[in-house]
Amino acid sequence: MNLTAERKTLSERVTAGDPRAVARAISKVEDGAPDASALMKEIFPRTGRALIIGITGSPGAGKSSLVDKLALLYRQGGERVGIVAVDPSSPFSGGAILGDRIRMQTLGLDRNVFIRSMATRGNLGGLARATVDALAILDAAGYSRVIVETVGVGQDEVEVVKAADVSVVVLVPGMGDDIQAIKAGLMEIGDIFVINKADREGVYATERELQALLSLAERQDAWMPPIIKTVATAGKGIEELAQAIESFRTSQLNGKLNSERRRAIARWRIVELLREQLVARILESQDASDRLDSLAEEVATRQRDPYSAVEEILQWS
Repeated sequence: MNLTAERKTLSERVTAGDPRAVARAISKVEDGAPDASALMKEIFPRTGRALIIGITGSPGAGKSSLVDKLALLYRQGGERVGIVAVDPSSPFSGGAILGDRIRMQTLGLDRNVFIRSMATRGNLGGLARATVDALAILDAAGYSRVIVETVGVGQDEVEVVKAADVSVVVLVPGMGDDIQAIKAGLMEIGDIFVINKADREGVYATERELQALLSLAERQDAWMPPIIKTVATAGKGIEELAQAIESFRTSQLNGKLNSERRRAIARWRIVELLREQLVARILESQDASDRLDSLAEEVATRQRDPYSAVEEILQWS
């Protein structure tokens, strides 16, 4: 590496598409490094070009296989692809961290594909914000299609998918009660629904249930979410899914509701950062940590309620 290259800042190397710089930048935002905020300030103006695709669904729905095949299709079309797999489970159990890498070995050898797994590692909060920052880094690095895969459980995962330009909800035949549970959370964020493993029995019953639920839902943008049947392991239905994604993007590109969606995402990002930094500021001193432990002991022994404890903490700042 010559001296000129060495002098380049991390954000410049990210913008130049350097995979090592991208990995380092994501690690900084994930770890909450002191210079992460300054880095994102430099990177943010260079974002806004990528199509962010959120893919969510229950464990075992075949999301990773679907992401794998969709990414391969995009690569065949000459697109650079970034993939972020959010694993809310403990990294000690392996889970998606190992599984995704094994399933995506072919993609991992492609210099124009960047794959990153992100886990909570026991941290409370911050996962959704760090993941959205990681998507912004990949956007700035020139990846034209950025896919974020999450397990469809918990508010953090729903918020991450909300931050995507298009949200894909993956189901499998025979889910039964699970489809009813979708109404409360995932149904409201789904722009496209995929019934994966469509070679299984019960696919048409699942499709009918989905159609019935979708007929009850009213969207302000007048978009009727399509239902795509796929067999990801065999590559079936992947082109139809890609076409549906592009159709949604085209329909929303210049619409008023798309602007409102982006404003809602921006507002959420500001609130997430504000919440995170306020909590960090209040609890950053050793004295605050000791006082928090003392309050926790009082709440645990029923000497105090948690609400008054929070009120006291708010007075520290």
